[in-house]
Amino acid sequence: MTERGWSIIVHGGARTISEHRQQANRSGCGAAVAAAADALAGGASALNAAELAVRLLEDDPTFNAGTGAVSTRTGEVELDAAMMDGSSLAVGAVAAIRDIRNPVMVARLLLEADPVLLVGDGARAFALEHGIESGTPMGVRLMPDPTDPSHDTVGCVAIDGEGRVAVATSTGGLTGQMPGRVGDAPIPGCGFYADDHAGGVAISGDGESIMRVLLAGRVVEQLYRHPAQTAVVSALPALQRVGGEAGIIAIDRSGRFGVTHNSDHFAVAAINSRMPRPIAGVHRDEFEDLING
Repeated sequence: MTERGWSIIVHGGARTISEHRQQANRSGCGAAVAAAADALAGGASALNAAELAVRLLEDDPTFNAGTGAVSTRTGEVELDAAMMDGSSLAVGAVAAIRDIRNPVMVARLLLEADPVLLVGDGARAFALEHGIESGTPMGVRLMPDPTDPSHDTVGCVAIDGEGRVAVATSTGGLTGQMPGRVGDAPIPGCGFYADDHAGGVAISGDGESIMRVLLAGRVVEQLYRHPAQTAVVSALPALQRVGGEAGIIAIDRSGRFGVTHNSDHFAVAAINSRMPRPIAGVHRDEFEDLING
């Protein structure tokens, strides 16, 4: 991969995005991927770049993650996040964690720990023990715009100049969800997966449906044999059996991008070491150059 350079792609959620919020979604995804691309260009690892991109998305109230997360039916904010190292297959994930603004940072720490997934109070205790500061997310969407449903995640897939693949995800879950509910975002093989021998994938959408068909696992199976775009397009129809919306981003081991969705919109931005600037969009036709380049 040293000769082929690096690639990185992020998403801000697959859903119906009202027109007045579309530019904020483009801009937020574009800013996150640009900052992470600068890090990759400077020699950062895929893990560092993916964590940085998702942390920036968590800090942007445009997105349902971190600062912009939605609330449960009891008014609490419960967050899920995960990271995966495609070199070692290490996974770190947290679910239903409260009072932590950047749960992806906790997921990153768990890559080096014995547990794969910590939930609730245990996840928060682990974060505090490892120096992550407590801070209550804003919960800015207690009264969401009905034309802009918040059932999305944010995610990133990156491959660095040494061919190392990493994935990161983060979400605030569903508006008004039952406390303790966990979706696909922190579950490997469902909302994400990374393997240097194949590539990486991150998914957004209806978590229960995504989990029922192990959607990320289906994408990775295709990535072992096919380019990223073929892999994501081949996997998405699995949802037809259970219903539901999803958007998928992927990078194969050659650094090629894959993007597909069956939702009205999908907020995505991507760049590689051969592109002069990121491509960002929310409509399918905005991604054509990205997936055909």
